[in-house]
Amino acid sequence: MNDRANESDVLHLPYRELPLADPGTPPTSTPGRYLVWLAGHQRWLLSLNALFGIGWMVAQALVFAALGAAIDHGVDRHDTAALLGWVGVVLGLGLVQAICGSLRHQLAVTNWLHASYRSIQVLGRHMATAGPALTEAIPAGDVVNTANSDAIRVGTAYDSLARFLGAIVSWVVVSFILLATSRTLGLVVLVGVPVLGALSVPLMRPLHRHQAAQRESAGRLAALGADTVAGLRILRGVGGEEVFHANYVTQSQRVRAAGVRLATPQAALESGQVLLPAVLTTVVTFLGAHEVMAGRLQPGQLVAFFGYATFLTTPLRTAIEYIINATQAFVAAGKIQRVLRVEATVTDVPAPLDWPEPLREIRDARTGLVLGRGEFAGLVGETTDETAALVDRLGRFVADVEGVSVNGVPLGELALAELRRRVVVSEIEPRLFAGELRHELMPHETPDDERILRALATASALEVLDALDDGLATPLDERGRGLSGGQRQRLALARAVLTGAEVLLLVEPTSAVDAHTEGRVAARLAEARAGATTLVASSSPLVLERCDVVSLLVGGRVVERGRHEELLERSPLYRRIVLREETP
Repeated sequence: MNDRANESDVLHLPYRELPLADPGTPPTSTPGRYLVWLAGHQRWLLSLNALFGIGWMVAQALVFAALGAAIDHGVDRHDTAALLGWVGVVLGLGLVQAICGSLRHQLAVTNWLHASYRSIQVLGRHMATAGPALTEAIPAGDVVNTANSDAIRVGTAYDSLARFLGAIVSWVVVSFILLATSRTLGLVVLVGVPVLGALSVPLMRPLHRHQAAQRESAGRLAALGADTVAGLRILRGVGGEEVFHANYVTQSQRVRAAGVRLATPQAALESGQVLLPAVLTTVVTFLGAHEVMAGRLQPGQLVAFFGYATFLTTPLRTAIEYIINATQAFVAAGKIQRVLRVEATVTDVPAPLDWPEPLREIRDARTGLVLGRGEFAGLVGETTDETAALVDRLGRFVADVEGVSVNGVPLGELALAELRRRVVVSEIEPRLFAGELRHELMPHETPDDERILRALATASALEVLDALDDGLATPLDERGRGLSGGQRQRLALARAVLTGAEVLLLVEPTSAVDAHTEGRVAARLAEARAGATTLVASSSPLVLERCDVVSLLVGGRVVERGRHEELLERSPLYRRIVLREETP
């Protein structure tokens, strides 16, 4: 039975709650080391689970010995006391089996959950720190599949481990009982089970290879599907739906073919779970019957032998099931380590410095940009990519931040976690996540509806709220698919305002809204951020006229700096960019 099927039945035992406060730092050298690392973190749970797993399966095996003894010592000899005594032993073994089985099941699910969720947490933490470097090295679909599927598959090895150990011990116990009763039958079992189990070994290598290929192919399909959905509007505009549909069909057929190739060794293994135990049962039953006819076995012993022959199918099936699960876990661990081996491009220096207090200025010597304390500043460039690249440097989302300093302290030497708390960057493409709107707007602290409403008013997004059926309790679809581009942009701006960041860096925060809304957002944003440091990269006159100072970025250097009105008068280039004048 698959223990993961009934995880809802697990009792609330005093184990560590999930998620874990610190999932630890796993090795990234080999999949085997990763699995051993996971086992080390839950060794006591695994040990206790193994104890109950062994007790559960050994109790099943000993029931047949007790039944045989009841027949030979009680029924055959008409000894009521002996019969009752052995019946009591059977009942006791049944009770042990029930208790051990229940606790084994609970601990199996607990071990599966701990291994899977520790892997999910490790992956989530690494994804958050690796940032763009991850999707540059591995397709986004592969990353999603690793977090959603492979992390869960890793847990299957620990889910069935206790049953596997119980199978080994019970096989040894039964073998010794058979040896003590009949050397021939004992040798058949001792030799037969490993031989039959070894027949599955040649299937392990192709199973491992085909599983890895199938997971790789499925990851590419998921990445292709995600890219197609994300660019569906563009595809329709250029008539590219048929091309991408054909590509998706082609990749789908590759996934199907990989699944068929995987099915061959897997079906052979699963068929072996039925066939091989049946062969063993047939041999043991045949030899046992001959032993009885020769007078070397008693009737009760024959019944016990038949029970053993039937029981031994369970350890063998369990061993084959564990081999399949362990193989899947090994492949999954390799996929996890592939993600974990991608190094972040932005990391802390060995001895990071504290954020300088109080903030006086942020300066970029390379471009000449200066952002003063409490300024509501504008940044204008010839292209959005140019200004976005500078904002990424100021927010330290790229490795090269040489020349950027805070109060003269190099930005690259500041503690990254503190920098992320103090400096918030809102990108040009608003990214919303699935979940209740209230919690998506304030994901890092307890939501405060009053603060949320003020931020929504600042972003001129109260009408967005009015259009939602359940207000702040409305669940958002993935990426906010049910909202327009302007609605997503305003909600993302409200989320940025709600951080209360000491330094807020915004890239084209009003590019998807109409002029009337844009002017209202600019006025309210300047008011809401009064006294705090804000840089808005925008070419909108409605936004720039609200700025204390505007910097003009050309060719990677700030060439003009002043009020919006001043720059309109003295800089033809600024005027052309902001007013969108045609070049003569």
